[in-house]
Amino acid sequence: MKQRKWLLFLLLFAPYWGWAQAAPNQVSGQVVENSEDGKKEPLVGVNVYWAGTTMGTSSNAAGRFQLERTAQTNQLVFSYVGYQNDTLTIVPGEEPVVVLSASVELAGVDVVKRQKTTTVSMLNSIKVEQVGEKELLKAACCNLSESFETSPSIDVSFTDAVTGTRQIQMLGLAGPYVQMTRENIPDMRGLSSLYGLQFIPGTWIESIQLNKGTGSVVNGYESIAGQINVELRKPEEAERLYLNLFANTESRLEANLNLAHRFKNEKWSTALLLHGKDNSSKLDHNHDGFMDMPISDTYTLLNRWKYFGDDGLRFQAGVKGTTMNNQGGQMEFRPEDALTTNAWGMDMKIRRLEGWAKLGKVFEAYPWRSVGLQLAGSTHKQDSYFGLNRYDARQQSGYANFVYQSILGNTRHEFKTGLSFQYDHFDEQLNDTTFNREETVPGAYFEYSYLPSEQLTVVAGLRADYHNLFGVFVTPRLHIRYAPFEQTVIRLAAGRGQRTASILAENTGVLASSRQLIFQGQNNGNPYGFGPEVAWNLGLNLTQKFMLDYREGAVSIDFYRTDFSKQVILDLEQSPQQALFYELNGESYSNSFQAQLDYEVLRRLDMRLAYRWFDVKTTYGDQLLQKPLQATHRAFLNFGYETQNHWKLDYTLNWQGEKRIPYTGSNPENYRLAGHSPDFFLMNAQISKTWNERFELYVGMENLAGYKQPNPILASDQPFSPYFDSSLVWGPIFGRKTYFGLRFKLH
Repeated sequence: MKQRKWLLFLLLFAPYWGWAQAAPNQVSGQVVENSEDGKKEPLVGVNVYWAGTTMGTSSNAAGRFQLERTAQTNQLVFSYVGYQNDTLTIVPGEEPVVVLSASVELAGVDVVKRQKTTTVSMLNSIKVEQVGEKELLKAACCNLSESFETSPSIDVSFTDAVTGTRQIQMLGLAGPYVQMTRENIPDMRGLSSLYGLQFIPGTWIESIQLNKGTGSVVNGYESIAGQINVELRKPEEAERLYLNLFANTESRLEANLNLAHRFKNEKWSTALLLHGKDNSSKLDHNHDGFMDMPISDTYTLLNRWKYFGDDGLRFQAGVKGTTMNNQGGQMEFRPEDALTTNAWGMDMKIRRLEGWAKLGKVFEAYPWRSVGLQLAGSTHKQDSYFGLNRYDARQQSGYANFVYQSILGNTRHEFKTGLSFQYDHFDEQLNDTTFNREETVPGAYFEYSYLPSEQLTVVAGLRADYHNLFGVFVTPRLHIRYAPFEQTVIRLAAGRGQRTASILAENTGVLASSRQLIFQGQNNGNPYGFGPEVAWNLGLNLTQKFMLDYREGAVSIDFYRTDFSKQVILDLEQSPQQALFYELNGESYSNSFQAQLDYEVLRRLDMRLAYRWFDVKTTYGDQLLQKPLQATHRAFLNFGYETQNHWKLDYTLNWQGEKRIPYTGSNPENYRLAGHSPDFFLMNAQISKTWNERFELYVGMENLAGYKQPNPILASDQPFSPYFDSSLVWGPIFGRKTYFGLRFKLH
């Protein structure tokens, strides 16, 4: 039956050919070289920047580039090691194809430059880590929540030991404090803040831009710990067909099919992206009576269109639909046991539909001037229960953002300004308690960029918003870039962030326990009786690139401080039988330090080494305590090697220090946990082989040493007792897992 379902899925959608769009203030194109057989081959890692400025980017694996226009010049410079520089005058409405020529031809010598899988621009005022497709392919990357295994900047963990839900952390803070955007449109908010990460398959992703601290005011006011922007595959650049098949030893099966088409007039392009996942086997490797992972199926479909007009008009639109069914709990649980004490079970059904559109105009006579409109809407429905807790929720959201960009007087002074509107309606039902809210937030913003020289860039932004429940609030942001030397960049970032906490959707792990949920909010009409969460973030980072023994390297040092003035606290410290929600009354802060070294230690062997220190404390009751289940010390090591005949090997080692565990001392002795977890190591490895740039086979193993947290479910033998708790997860739940798969592409 399963095989027929997968076959029907592929046959239904394989014949369909489908459409995206760059912003109106951007220029895109391709950089190539002439090969010996006369064909044009893409060049990766070419430096592309506006003449006389520090604004630039680099070409991707397809030789494609995309960067924002500037009012200072319309001359683009193309620079590449071993090739002659080229300068091109950009004409609005055209997508240039630039052919670079080798600067010196030596008999028997090939000049080759390998593109780094993760790069950091030295020109951007904000430190942005550009995670490319090759980085995503280093691990079993089947969705966005699994895309950060080789990134030391992001931590990934499970919310609990029952639902299989992954969550991310940045700067020692939970994922909801990170603003998630899809092509610079806010995404994964509210009910989808946790599960939404699973709804973007890895093979859909072209690149990920990751920046710590507060971002631009153009993208909103919600960024506190940082921003993660996901760029999906562009239909005008993507392969005509891309098929990925994946399976692992835990009976997980996945299939991804990407189809793209560019019409003959080359103004319209379309793409259809399909994803299916199935996990139908009940497994209990640790013999605690509970499924290690829920049985589940997920299906996601995305269709997008893109129009690139000759008159500077740009348009794109897309729609995406997702269904997810998860069922977990005790091995003997059956659906007819739902919400009874016959057996402990969990069931979750999610139905999500979203659509978006972008419309923009670049003025040909004034290429620095542009206008754009972003529109998005979504509906999200979740029906679920966890043991005896029933949780049903609905969310409807709408978003609009109008952006105008131009100059002030001369090209050293640029600005962006606009109006935005965010709408959210929530209906949540937890057992017999209803939590409903409606939020409308119109806002206006202005961002000014000052570029006095190639060494200094200052970007200052200010936005004002009116929240129908919280009133008027102001969000200032400041970013300063200073480059005292050619290979040295120092950046400063500071600003304010504000958000509304969706405390049930963001903390579903506590629902998978016997804890009594206590809400100590006020009867004031605010969400759950609480005010907004407000924090200030200050960050300083240094990037130093170097050349050692003819091989490139970079050292990066970051420090960020986040101070909360208002926060909704989840308190698991007062009693193992309670989960208290209340507003902060005291200090709450996060100090984050990271030092990272990237270097090609041997030819074609890349190393990434990092150390992180977190000092994250919050006031629980009247005590300032370290954040639970968060390691103070972490270390990271990654090696990536690629042979000339397209074998790739990757190895990642993670060390996590001890973590504080919430208080369980009042439980019976059998159901008590130590105050701190032990430290542990995690190792992952993968090997792959590519033939003719079309066909690739890969095999890998996660958690090579097989280390597991013993008894991740407290009182698993008495799931309806007051001591049952599956949310105290500090280490791996699963042992060693092997996976394998294939990728096939038609260009």
